[in-house]
Amino acid sequence: MRVIRLPGIHHDANAVLFVGENSNLLVDAGTTWYQILQVERISGHIEDLGSVKNKLDSILLTSRRYPFAGASRHISEYFDNIPIYVHSDAISVLETGDFFSTWANRYDSDMPSTKCQPVSQGDTFDLGDGEIVAISLPGHCSDGMGYYEPNRGVLVAGALLPRADCPSRWDMPGGSLPNLITSLETINDLEPTNLVPAKGPTIKGKERVHTVLNQHLSFFEECLENNGEVPRSWPRPARTAYFLTSEPPWPLLEKENLGGD
Repeated sequence: MRVIRLPGIHHDANAVLFVGENSNLLVDAGTTWYQILQVERISGHIEDLGSVKNKLDSILLTSRRYPFAGASRHISEYFDNIPIYVHSDAISVLETGDFFSTWANRYDSDMPSTKCQPVSQGDTFDLGDGEIVAISLPGHCSDGMGYYEPNRGVLVAGALLPRADCPSRWDMPGGSLPNLITSLETINDLEPTNLVPAKGPTIKGKERVHTVLNQHLSFFEECLENNGEVPRSWPRPARTAYFLTSEPPWPLLEKENLGGD
C-alpha cells in the first residue's frame, strides 16, 4: 500500500490517497475551486503506481465543511459515481447543498448537492494489503471523523487538527470544546506514528505526534477553564478560517521539521 498526501491548494484541505493492492480510496476532496486539478492528481498517482484497478473506488470525508467536501461530487462522478462516505449527521446537509453549515458561503461559493452514504465508528474499508478504520472525532463539528491505517500508524485527522501550530475552532455550527478535548485524547490513545492534519505537512514519529497533540490539549483545557474563551492575546480568526492562530506563533512548532509526504 502507498499513502500519498495531496497538499491542499489555497483554501483546500489536504487530501490523502490510499493506493492498495485491491482497492484505492481518497480521504477528503478539497473545494470545488481545484476539483479538475484534483482529479488529475489522483489519476496520475494511481497510474504511476500501476494500480491493478487503475481507478478510485470510494471517497471518505472527515466532515461536512467545504474545504474538505466541496469537490467530492465532481470526483465521484468522474470515477463513475463512486460512493462518498460521511458521518450520518452530515448527510442531509450535503445532499441539500447547505451552504451555511458547510461554510461554503464563507468562501463565496455554492456547495454542490452531494449524495452520500453513512460511515460510523469502527467501519472498515479493505484495500487488500491493509485497511482503513473510521473513527468518530467530534469537536470541530458533530460529524467529525478520522481515518486510521493501523499497520502503518497513519491517521488522517481532518479539521480536528487544522495544522500542527493552529488549534481547531469550536464556535462553528456543531462545534464543542469538550468534544475537541475527548477526540484529541482518543487520537493520543491510538499512538499513531504519522498524523495528517488538515493543512501543512504530515507530523511524523510517535514522540512528535504526542508532543503536538499534548500542546493542543493543553490549550483547549486552558480555554475550558476560562469558560470556553480564547486568550485575549489571540487575534480574531479570518472569515474563512476553521482554525485559530496565536500571535506570536507557538514557538515549539515553528523550528522543528514537520515534513514528509
